[in-house]
Amino acid sequence: MEHMRTPIRHPSRSAAGRIALAFLLSLPLLAGCGDKEEDAANLPVGQVEDLYNNGVDALTTSRFTAAEEQFASVQQNYPYSSWAVNAQLMQGYAQYLRNHYTESIGTLDRFIQLHPAHRSVSYAYYLRALSYYEQIADIKRDQHGTEQAMNALRDVVNRFPDSPYAQDARLKIDLCVDHLAGKEMEVGRWYQKQHLYEAAIGRFQHVVDDFQTTNHVAEALHRLTEIYLVLGLKDQARKTAAVLGHNYPGSEWYSDSYAALVGDRVTGPNDDVPAGSGRGFISRTWHSIF
Repeated sequence: MEHMRTPIRHPSRSAAGRIALAFLLSLPLLAGCGDKEEDAANLPVGQVEDLYNNGVDALTTSRFTAAEEQFASVQQNYPYSSWAVNAQLMQGYAQYLRNHYTESIGTLDRFIQLHPAHRSVSYAYYLRALSYYEQIADIKRDQHGTEQAMNALRDVVNRFPDSPYAQDARLKIDLCVDHLAGKEMEVGRWYQKQHLYEAAIGRFQHVVDDFQTTNHVAEALHRLTEIYLVLGLKDQARKTAAVLGHNYPGSEWYSDSYAALVGDRVTGPNDDVPAGSGRGFISRTWHSIF
């Protein structure tokens, strides 16, 4: 029986937007604290403040191009002010909201390099990671972008484990892992349909071994069972179905594998393919059976 694959949802920006908005509202207050370098240079504070606040107003009214232009103007005209430091970060945020992710990453990379000890550098890392995350491609395409997103998200977690951004980064890392597993399954199913069974086995086995926390493992075990039956490797098929039954006893994939074993006379309709009462640890079950 061919099942419809559960679609992988494209990353949502709602949670990220809420975090970013809270950060956004705090920045004008931080910038308004004044700056000795700016005072020493006799810069027209009112003008730079107006430019910056115009950028904030443009962001809050979803005029992202205008916001980016205002923040860029702050940096160009008042490069040594504290406003310029915040404006660079806000420019990266405006670029992110415009879906100009490459430009946003470049702006944020410069901010991180120039201001590694800034009070908001954790947010810069997080926004940089989101810019990679939003570029994750459909599983039918190359997944290099997914790996880049995972690396950037792990950077957030490793550098700022107690920050408000780490929890969301951890969630998105899990989604990236699931996405990579989905890609392996997509390729494996294609190989299986082309009767390239050795290549298909490699893909499905990779999911079983390296993506055990994802929701693709049950299908991978079922596909392996199917292929082993086609190849006449009935003992391998029975053992693989046993792993599936032990870890996913109530799944449709196990039901299909059991029906396939019965249909191929590997087991009788009243026989049990060993199955536990609950979900076990896949690798431990696998190695104990094989």
